[in-house]
Amino acid sequence: MSAGAQGESGVSGKDPRKFGFWTASALVVGNVIGAGLFLLPATLAPYGWDSVAGWLITLVGALCLAWVFAQLSRYLPHAGGAFGFMRLAHGDGPAFVGAWGYWVSIWVANAAIATGAISYLSQLVPSVESTVGVAPILTCGVIWLLTWVNLRGVRTVGWVQMGTTIVKLLPFVAVFALIIVRLASKGMSAVAPFDAGALTLDGATAAATLTLYSLTGMESAAIPADRVEDPARTVPAATMFGTWLTGIVSLVCCSAVVLMLPSAEVAGSTAPFALFIGRAWGDGAAAFVALCAMVSCYGALNGWVLLAGELPAAMADAGRLPAWFGVRNARGAPARAVLLSSVLTSVLVLLTFTSSMAAVFTFAILLATATNLVLYLFCAVGAVRLMRSGAVPHSRMLLGAAVGATVFSVWALYGAGRQALLWGMVLLLAGWPVFIVAARARAAAARSSP
Repeated sequence: MSAGAQGESGVSGKDPRKFGFWTASALVVGNVIGAGLFLLPATLAPYGWDSVAGWLITLVGALCLAWVFAQLSRYLPHAGGAFGFMRLAHGDGPAFVGAWGYWVSIWVANAAIATGAISYLSQLVPSVESTVGVAPILTCGVIWLLTWVNLRGVRTVGWVQMGTTIVKLLPFVAVFALIIVRLASKGMSAVAPFDAGALTLDGATAAATLTLYSLTGMESAAIPADRVEDPARTVPAATMFGTWLTGIVSLVCCSAVVLMLPSAEVAGSTAPFALFIGRAWGDGAAAFVALCAMVSCYGALNGWVLLAGELPAAMADAGRLPAWFGVRNARGAPARAVLLSSVLTSVLVLLTFTSSMAAVFTFAILLATATNLVLYLFCAVGAVRLMRSGAVPHSRMLLGAAVGATVFSVWALYGAGRQALLWGMVLLLAGWPVFIVAARARAAAARSSP
């Protein structure tokens, strides 16, 4: 769908309660670019050119996944998003496991995003970190501010997402400009020398494991598909556009920081993008990047709070969660699901500010990533099954993307480690009693109906 058909605001002019193309794209970009990308060059610095290979592997895998979500949304626009795709392909049980795991990963990861936002704020206002009790209060305040935004409906969410996405891209625009300037003045001597013999499979794999988690979220437009105007056209376009944009921005900007500055210096930096920009702009760069990174966290949190409400609401509408989760307020927001998710996130945030729970919280983020990948795997395999059943037209391109996405997801799950996978199974099984309660309620309703 063209941008003009969506209205100048980016939110569909046809229905103020639904997203248009630009807002759906901002949801993808905003959810992918969070706090982690701003710190990633420091982690990738030891890998040099292997990090570029890692980015390319991740980008290919992410685009395969994005194409799967885009095509399923095109042919099954009213299935109910990712949960509906899994339910049509695998049945109720596997669909519930995939969606439940994804929901858990959202509200757990939201605690880390909110904490990261206040961490960047502390760089601008040091008293936030030094004064006891201020950081957790502000972190919970951010969570509930964006919860309030989400309770006001998708139009308000869309405006916030559009604004924060524009701000969070500013540091990357600056990086692109500096890349052009350095290459124009110094040529390829501005970049670390390339030695094909120094590239290693182990190094590329290790780098890809790190870059993988920076591109999760490309499915964001497909999760609330019922909240998107003309989903058969808007969701695929927004998914592919958002994934391409974030993938290219991430690959080019992170690689530039890694390859254009001394490796040891980047690895030891707590703000590698500020370090890169600061060489041209001076001491004000750190504050500039910290501000943009903080806004980036707010935008990502805004989008993920939306999904934390819409996914369980879709499951409730399908009768796979108790109807309580699907209750919407006058503005169309799934109020109870949003509030419950934010309560759980707030509890995790408070736990992170006690020293005895810090390690537990760090491991919980790894669990969140592992459970997130279950949905990716189920949707990729589901695309093949839906083509075989005739629910989706057979396409060699979709088949290739589904196979690539399946291999990528399995590889990523393996990279998460055995311990994370075992505990991830515990989190997934914890939702099974809820599924049984919903199934019994659905059966009872069916028996009582005439």
